[in-house]
Amino acid sequence: MTTIDAPLASARRAFAAYPSLKGKCAFVTGGATGIGAAMVQAYADQGVTVGFIDIAEKQGQQLCQQIIETGGAAWFRRVDVTDIAALQAAIAEFSDAMGPVDILVNNVANDTRHAMQDLTPEGWNQSFDVNLRPAFFAIQAVAETMIARKQGSIVNFGSISWKAKVDSMPAYTTAKAALHGLTRSFVKPLGAAGVRINTVLPGWVMTDRQIALHLDAEGEVFLQANQPLAGRITPEDAAAMALFLSADDSAMCTGQEFSVDGGWI
Repeated sequence: MTTIDAPLASARRAFAAYPSLKGKCAFVTGGATGIGAAMVQAYADQGVTVGFIDIAEKQGQQLCQQIIETGGAAWFRRVDVTDIAALQAAIAEFSDAMGPVDILVNNVANDTRHAMQDLTPEGWNQSFDVNLRPAFFAIQAVAETMIARKQGSIVNFGSISWKAKVDSMPAYTTAKAALHGLTRSFVKPLGAAGVRINTVLPGWVMTDRQIALHLDAEGEVFLQANQPLAGRITPEDAAAMALFLSADDSAMCTGQEFSVDGGWI
């Protein structure tokens, strides 16, 4: 068995620069920590004006200020995405202040483990309220302008969990599977105007949260048994795929799934 002890991807290699992203406006849900924070920083590094929302206000404010202090353009608001009116209002406020959204990243998620026997109707609905519903209404908020401007890229973050038959979070896994149907339902109406929409499927990304909660000795064994590629997937790896799907380099990619899972599936 290969031991997965390679250095983190972001420490051992440089990532691509995309000239077509410079000057664009991106909006990221769940952008204050983890994969979302890596994407916010990555977009800012590309010269993108990036807006993001999260319930983690302290981390969001810190990231926003850090980007601004280093010469980037960032905008942050504390928003609970289960409040659809607040979500859409934030997108409108960002667009009015910074410019129309060229790139929408539906990243927000909550993969808290839950047993089938313990899941209540309320818990089921709460999972969908975070993991699926905001994606549709965020797309609804930007689609008309993207279609009118005949440009735009939408990146939905799914999960390999449903393909991997993960059984420890059925509501989350079902919501993430449904996200693929959501992506494909928008391909034709958006594509006629040249607007693209794709799904990123992360594997086990080593965010601070995942490491703290799940990467114990048992988790290490599980990782080694299922991820063929040596190394650990970092938030920056997921962000790199989102950047590619946002840039002109992926101009003819739409309705597709792009896995960043180290060969897990």
